[in-house]
Amino acid sequence: MQHSSLFSSVNLGPYSLRNRIVLPPLTRSRSSQPGDIPNQLMAKYYTQRAGAGFMVTEGTQIEPRGQGYAWTPGIYSEAQVAGWRLVTDAVHQAGGTIFAQLWHVGRVSHTSLQPNGDAPVAPSAIRADAVSVFIETAPGQGALAEPSQPRALSTSEVEELVGLYKQAAINAKAAGFDGVELHCANGYIVNQFISEHTNQRTDKYGGSLENRLRFLKEITQAVADVMGPDKVGVRFAPLFESTTEDRVYLGLVESDPQQTYIEAVKTVNSIGIAYVSLAEADWDGASGLPDAFYQGVRDNFDGLVMYAGKYTAKRAEQMLAKNLGDIFGFGRGFIANPDLPTRIANNWPLNPVDPTTMYGGTDIGYTDYPVFNENASSNKELDAQAV
Repeated sequence: MQHSSLFSSVNLGPYSLRNRIVLPPLTRSRSSQPGDIPNQLMAKYYTQRAGAGFMVTEGTQIEPRGQGYAWTPGIYSEAQVAGWRLVTDAVHQAGGTIFAQLWHVGRVSHTSLQPNGDAPVAPSAIRADAVSVFIETAPGQGALAEPSQPRALSTSEVEELVGLYKQAAINAKAAGFDGVELHCANGYIVNQFISEHTNQRTDKYGGSLENRLRFLKEITQAVADVMGPDKVGVRFAPLFESTTEDRVYLGLVESDPQQTYIEAVKTVNSIGIAYVSLAEADWDGASGLPDAFYQGVRDNFDGLVMYAGKYTAKRAEQMLAKNLGDIFGFGRGFIANPDLPTRIANNWPLNPVDPTTMYGGTDIGYTDYPVFNENASSNKELDAQAV
């Protein structure tokens, strides 16, 4: 029996989505080395999940300096573009819609991940604390490390970075993606420009909220010029409270998060993009966003509104019923259940996630999660394979 509201169709820009269940961006660190190149294993992973209304890739660095974690894929080299073409061709053959998430970590990186061992780049030379990056310590082996001290970008370098986002969109188009999502959340470089805590610039990209939103506006316009605004999404992660868990989340709590992020939404809405994605705090005990924020987003954005963060089908249906959200990301559910929409439609049980195989490795814990066998007398054996 289907959850009717989640299985109603909806238009995302030029695309008609078969359902409102989204594979959100999920870092899995399975790219081929050297070169951080997407591969056939990744193509299989995304194709298995093509039953989603649409999919957003894992964060994909737009340039070598944009990497903060080992083995994450890029979209700046010819080999990477060719690798992503394997993914998009397979997804399209399966009837899926897929956007590339364009990512730059800024200060959340380590010199060992940077070209020539240089310092990471950031809006201001403020080191990220209470967070970790993931570096390669030996071929196929990695470890957590503290981020390195960054250096501040000059004004001309920020302008050049806008150009790198535009080039990444050109590459995404060449790779066959249906659209792009800008990763402006979770304490990475766009969030670093937006935040009063990490942006102490005195040029046109710093100071007032309008100036701190300038980088966001320029990169959104740049990728919209390439893809068309109706094929662009932007992801934010507004935090309204500070807890120890936000160290994991990389969140930055502004003095007035309501004003900051409603203005950010207005900024991208003025460009006419297809959707905004709001990543909510997803740790145990985290409170949801304030009702006033949900309503503020709805009132100030004309496209689709997406939410993600430990969403269940029931919670998503409630947001739909209140007309506060349109599409919903199910991250953990999709990792362990390639057939998640079918399981939700039939109220079938879900495979549990194996936390030890989330980042890096092989097909184990990646493409070997089983689909539900409705003809089996019991699916316990199937579920056990995923743990």
